[in-house]
Amino acid sequence: MMKRLLALCVIGLMLPAVSACADERPVTETPVTADGMVGNFFRPTESETPMPAVLVLGGSEGGLNPAVTQEARLIAQHGMASLQLAYFGTGRLPETLQLIPVEYFMQAIRWLQAQPGIDPTRIAILGTSVGGEAALLIASHDPAVRAVVAAVPSGIVWQGLGTWGMVKPESSFSWQGRALPDLPYQRGETGDTFDRYAMGLNSLPRHRDAIMKLSRINGPIMMICGGRDVVWPSCPMVAMAAAQLKAAQFPHPVAVFAFPKAGHAVFGPPVMPASPHNPDFADLGSLGGAAIANNAARAVAWPASLAFLDRSLGDEPAETDAPLARVAHILPP
Repeated sequence: MMKRLLALCVIGLMLPAVSACADERPVTETPVTADGMVGNFFRPTESETPMPAVLVLGGSEGGLNPAVTQEARLIAQHGMASLQLAYFGTGRLPETLQLIPVEYFMQAIRWLQAQPGIDPTRIAILGTSVGGEAALLIASHDPAVRAVVAAVPSGIVWQGLGTWGMVKPESSFSWQGRALPDLPYQRGETGDTFDRYAMGLNSLPRHRDAIMKLSRINGPIMMICGGRDVVWPSCPMVAMAAAQLKAAQFPHPVAVFAFPKAGHAVFGPPVMPASPHNPDFADLGSLGGAAIANNAARAVAWPASLAFLDRSLGDEPAETDAPLARVAHILPP
């Protein structure tokens, strides 16, 4: 049976101050270009025992986004190695989000497993937006992945993002040299990005082969979404993924963090100081939800994701009958 499906809805706007840099361990950073990969490898400078590692993926920017670099660095400061991996739009990688081989990510996982001081049995993926879609897809193909954190993700393979004016971009991802079945988003409409994806969901009954086989994932899953996401309908897609796992009697814990007043920027280290005069803080409201609501969600979800990874990749197996998190933050409106 499914051990625990947990929903956390944060409904307010105020939180105590939380530091995104509570861990201050020295970290080494190394650019990675081996075997066609493009990325940055972070690891704690001082470590005496084999450590877990996390593959960190950004979204539709595809490359080495500084915000994702910060996430990977903070994970290493927390005590786990991390590999920030670009997958299109830079270097010799594909120019656009089309037909990105799942094998490319699996190659990166094998590279991580082979690094000195890494425990190859404790590998996780953390991805946001399209990177969350990729994280769920990779984990459903590779049993070496033992935990997944997927922020504003999709459990459906979507049509890719091609060059301007392209009539029908290819699928976002491929497997064994073939395009994976994809769900087309609506094109040629005057609506915004959200509308195109939302309307695309209406055609899902005709494209059920685009739904990922999430029950194949070999470990716990944490998903985060924002109810006011204006990029795509992340909360409905997270709900669909959670329902699929429940129906399949998924044997591992699942944690779902849904923040009704946050948007697409619901996940990541909170911005400190949280000030309207800080441009980084103001940017949090550019993709749905107020900046203060997104920052409040981050102050809950970011430390919760680190705790989730600690427990999922710990030296001792997690007690599968116990929840990975508890409903501990119900905030005033």
